Amino acid sequence: MKKVGIILVNYKDYARQYLGACRDSLRLQTYSNFQVYLIDNASSAESLEYLKNFYPEAIVLSREDGNYCAANNLGMTTAIKDDCNYLVAANMDTEFDSNWLKELVAALDINQAAGVAQSLILLDPKNEAEHRDPLINTAGNLIHFLFFGFTSCYRQKKSELKIENYSEISYASGCSFIVRPEVYTEIGGYNENYYMYHDDLDISLKARLAGYKIIIATKSEVFHKYEFERSMRMLYYMERNRILSYFSFYSISYLILLAPLFIIMSLGMGLFAIKSGWFKTKLEVDLYFLKISTWRLIIKNRLQLQKITKKSPKEIRKTFVGSIEFQEIDNPILKYLVNPVFNFCWQLIK
Repeated sequence: MKKVGIILVNYKDYARQYLGACRDSLRLQTYSNFQVYLIDNASSAESLEYLKNFYPEAIVLSREDGNYCAANNLGMTTAIKDDCNYLVAANMDTEFDSNWLKELVAALDINQAAGVAQSLILLDPKNEAEHRDPLINTAGNLIHFLFFGFTSCYRQKKSELKIENYSEISYASGCSFIVRPEVYTEIGGYNENYYMYHDDLDISLKARLAGYKIIIATKSEVFHKYEFERSMRMLYYMERNRILSYFSFYSISYLILLAPLFIIMSLGMGLFAIKSGWFKTKLEVDLYFLKISTWRLIIKNRLQLQKITKKSPKEIRKTFVGSIEFQEIDNPILKYLVNPVFNFCWQLIK
C-alpha cells in the first residue's frame, strides 16, 4: 500500500471553524496508509499549540507570511522527504467520503499517463434532497483563452453527471487533487509568486505541458463547504495571477493575435470594477504590470515553461474555451454580447 501525504493549510482561525469535521472524515478513510501535514500558515504560539492538541496524528508545520502556495510547497516537500509515494492537496473546509483517498490513489495507480487526478467535488448538502442527490461544485475546471478559470457542472445533480471516471479535464481544482511526487518535482511545484489563487491552474497547466494527463476520479467524493465571497485581496490575486498566467503561457505570435481581445477585456474589467466598487484594486493590478520586476518574473516563468515542455502547447490550447461561465455572476452583457463574439474569435484564432 503506497504512502500518501495529505497537505492541509490553516490560516489564522480557519481550523477552529472547519478542521473538526475534516479531521473526523479523514479518520474514517478506508485507505489507511497516509500522513497529514497541517501547515499553520499565519502561525502564532496559540494557533500552533491548538493544532497540535486538536489533531495529534498530524505533523504540524508553521509559517508566518500567509503565502498559500509556499505553504503547500512546504507540506509537499516535507512529504517527499518522508518517502510519500503520492501527494494530496486538500482544502480544510471539506468532509471526505470514506473511500475518497482510496479512489484518488486508484486513479493514479490505474492511469500511468496521468500526473494529477481531481476528486469529484460536491457541495455540502443543505437539505434532505441534497443529501440524497448532492449538487456538484466542480467535475474538473475549465480554462478560458484569456485565462479565466471556472468550474464545470456547477450545481448539477450528481445523478445527472455524464462525465466518465478517469476522463481528462483541463485543470484540477485545488480543493482536492493527488499528484505524483516526480511530477511535482519536475514542474517545480507551486509558483510562490502567485501567493494564492490560480495556483491550481498553474500546477495543472505545467503538468500538461510536461506531458502528463489531468483526470477526474468521479468515485473519489469530497463535500465542500463552498461559499462565494469576494474580498479585495481575493480579487487582486485572481486578476493579477490571471494576467501573469496569460503572459507566461502564450507564444509571442499568440499574444499579438489575442492583443485586441485582451485589451477589450481589460477595458471591460475596468468598467466592471468601477461599477462593483473595486476599481482601486484593479488599478493596483494594472500598476503591478508597469514594474520591471514583474516582467522579469514573466520572463522567468516563460523560461521555466519552455524547459519542462514536452507536449505541444497547440494541443493544450485546443481545450481552452471561448466563453466565460461565471456561475455566481449573471451579467447579460457578458452572456449575450461578449461571450458570443469572443467565442467566435477564439474559434478563428485556434
